[in-house]
Amino acid sequence: MEDSLLARFAARLRQEEEDLTAQIESYESTFRAGLKDAVHELSSYDNHPADLGSETHERSKDLALLDNARELRRKVKAALRRIEEGTYGRCVSCGADIQLARLEALPYVELCLDCQREEEAHDPPRWRPLEEEALHPPFGRSFRDRASTVGYDGEDAWQDVARYGTSESPSDVGGAVSYDELYVDADERRGVVEEVEKLIRTTPEGEPY
Repeated sequence: MEDSLLARFAARLRQEEEDLTAQIESYESTFRAGLKDAVHELSSYDNHPADLGSETHERSKDLALLDNARELRRKVKAALRRIEEGTYGRCVSCGADIQLARLEALPYVELCLDCQREEEAHDPPRWRPLEEEALHPPFGRSFRDRASTVGYDGEDAWQDVARYGTSESPSDVGGAVSYDELYVDADERRGVVEEVEKLIRTTPEGEPY
């Protein structure tokens, strides 16, 4: 990479580091103030539980923005170190040159486009919260269709409530013609596994108890 181009990227990175540092300091000062002082309330315990709902949401959003700013600053500092070491502009994974247009968009980028795609392919999008992998039922995901268990699990709980209706209609689900088709295994027997089990639940005349 030409010296003039390298100097331009270094200047951009230093400016980015200053901006991120200012953002981090601003967020940290907000957190040091505390929620009660930030919203100018005498107490954070109000009569109605939703009174501070918006403020709590904003505080959690600020925390996420703070973490993101810290991570971006870490990447910027790492890019500045690569400039000093003479390795800037090369992929830290395969060593190939990173496309100039990619550097122009993200001057702190570490991977070339091919390595970035390969890395993202190993981390597919999650449809359920990560915490469920560490939590046990009933708080974790408890659908155990593929396990050798007949216990009451998350699927059974969902079926019990979905049979009374969901926010969807048959027109929202392809191929569905009735509301009974809107949840998994809607046609399975409820309360029994085999037909013979129904015998103990009926009168001698065949009527249900």
